[in-house]
Amino acid sequence: MERENQFIGQSGAFLDAVERASRAAPMRRPVLVIGERGTGKELIAERLHRLSTRWDEPLVVMNCAALPETLIEAELFGHEAGAFTGATRSRVGRFEEADKGTLFLDELGTLSMGAQERLLRAVEYGEVTRIGSSRPTRVDVRIVAATNEDLPAKAERGDFRADLLDRLSFEVITLPPLRVREGDVHVLSDYFGRRMAAELGWEGWPGFAPHVSEQMEKHEWPGNVRELRNVVERAIYRWDDWGEPIGHVVFDPFDSPWKPLSPEPRMEKASAKAIVSPERAPDFDHVEDLRSAVDAHERAIVEHALGKHRWNQRQTAKALGLSYDQLRHCIKKHALADDS
Repeated sequence: MERENQFIGQSGAFLDAVERASRAAPMRRPVLVIGERGTGKELIAERLHRLSTRWDEPLVVMNCAALPETLIEAELFGHEAGAFTGATRSRVGRFEEADKGTLFLDELGTLSMGAQERLLRAVEYGEVTRIGSSRPTRVDVRIVAATNEDLPAKAERGDFRADLLDRLSFEVITLPPLRVREGDVHVLSDYFGRRMAAELGWEGWPGFAPHVSEQMEKHEWPGNVRELRNVVERAIYRWDDWGEPIGHVVFDPFDSPWKPLSPEPRMEKASAKAIVSPERAPDFDHVEDLRSAVDAHERAIVEHALGKHRWNQRQTAKALGLSYDQLRHCIKKHALADDS
């Protein structure tokens, strides 16, 4: 977790998410943080801990996707000596390490069903049992979990325990992607730019040339804030004259005339969702289902407008030139949940 990072932004959708985290922080209940990669889920987890009554107790972080399935339960709950091959001595798990504090489980959706079952018991009864032991240990742990997956959909498919999801979702904080955070690209790029210029020892901050600022505003930022930071810092360190505004940025560092060629993928029928994905330009040459493509584009527009206007439906309807009832119909049609 990068403790040097700060919450930078001014858009309503972003500030609403931060405010919701601030309100939930004093509670002892679990919180689930949802968001695309690079949106700052780990920063929200740290905020939930630092603003809670547990701020001076441990904040223990575990990335569930970074460990093989065979080791996740041992990492979470600990093990006794001889519990399995290689377990030469007893070891406490993350739950015991986080006793009286907060346990942040990143990439929650990757947990195996066996680990989910044991996690459910720990959440429900406040007890953990080390692998190889028959004696449970009481723990007082506040759980914050994060994922970029649709856990309710996984629960419906049977890939995630619905009862565990119920217990972890006392509060759900969904972070908006950078592409709907109006004005934040400029704020963030200026912040990261000034910090990088200072790191390089520049005598001043020239800012970005207008055409570069326009390019960054139009980019979809599939990697969100993390991608933006890389793009800005890369552009500045490659720029030779700190007295002139930054005049060039590279969005794809892998783009090169000498990059290795990969085999041509077999052409498959493109889905309407891929055609109008917010992370790429519409591919009009491969539209094979006009109605689905139009519906997907309409959904993306309405979702963007709702985020821009903090899910205020009357303001959103006015901005889109719709009546309130027409907007409500769109929300229902596209299953856009208003969780504000």
